[in-house]
Amino acid sequence: MSRVGKAPISVPDNTKIKYKDGVITVESEKGVLTRAIHAAVDLKIEDGMIRVDVIENTRTNRALQGLTRSLVANMVTGVTQGFERVLEINGIGYRAILNGNQIEFNLGHSHPVNFDLPEGISAAVDKKNIIRLTGIDKELLGHTAASIRRLRPPERYKGKGIKYAEEHIQRKAGKTGVKDA
Repeated sequence: MSRVGKAPISVPDNTKIKYKDGVITVESEKGVLTRAIHAAVDLKIEDGMIRVDVIENTRTNRALQGLTRSLVANMVTGVTQGFERVLEINGIGYRAILNGNQIEFNLGHSHPVNFDLPEGISAAVDKKNIIRLTGIDKELLGHTAASIRRLRPPERYKGKGIKYAEEHIQRKAGKTGVKDA
């Protein structure tokens, strides 16, 4: 059996879990998340714990057990605590401005780039170069952060661009001067 999949998920007291017809719904003070569960696994909800069981013990089903357990655990964490992703903008003149549900980026292009935030994701811009994305859906949050990073990925020589706060950019040495003899 999957080592990750065997671990039970503890459910906080203020969280409501509904599982019916292969669809799980997790609800708490931050919001509601719903996800379809693969038919190869089944969920058992009892005593404030969720267990993920495989229906038939095959290699693929054991992998799905671990995946399902991680997805459900992220749903429970998302509706109780939420998730946050921080991006940094590096470069002279590079900045971001928050306009309602849209972020306007100046990234060295001849025009500003507008990025519409998906529903369920909120943003805050600090000092015009730090973007804090928050949301309850970890998958949507990661996809949104990756889409923003893709607007201007960090380059290797000067580090200009958008990067994750915890990301380390391995810098390359520039050209070395050639001396005339």
